[in-house]
Amino acid sequence: MLEGLDGDGRSHAALLRAATPLLRSFFGRRLHDDVSEIEDLVQETLIALHTRRGSFDRERAFTPWLFSIARHKLVDHFRRAVRHQPIDGLEDILVTEGFEQSSNAAMDVDRLLQTLPAKQARAIRETKIHGLSVADVAARVGISVSDVKVSVHRGLKALSGCLATERCR
Repeated sequence: MLEGLDGDGRSHAALLRAATPLLRSFFGRRLHDDVSEIEDLVQETLIALHTRRGSFDRERAFTPWLFSIARHKLVDHFRRAVRHQPIDGLEDILVTEGFEQSSNAAMDVDRLLQTLPAKQARAIRETKIHGLSVADVAARVGISVSDVKVSVHRGLKALSGCLATERCR
């Protein structure tokens, strides 16, 4: 991947060839060997890998990045096909797809935010987690923009201190 990013076309082509069997296996386990759908998803994922290669972080591992793209393509496929994943083996799928880890992280964040005053926790949740602008949060809550900024700053500072001293763990 790194050589391909540096402009080596042969390395990039070799990467795409090496990723193909991994993606076939990934989609095959989830689509129960529906060959035409599997091949379509492999091609879509390879195209996405090629077009989004600039977003790859050189400091991170390649395989999780690749499978993240593949998962997004699979979700898009299920949405288009209005299909649902069978319940059989759902627990295994959720664990392997990182659901458990992300759920635990969300619970940890909620627990940490509960240690803050409500105003600070809400400001952090709305801006940093839900992605609302400071102005939107201010309008929604009925406070000034600067008050939201101060609440976020003070809340993050308190969380940082809490985590550094391990008081909130």
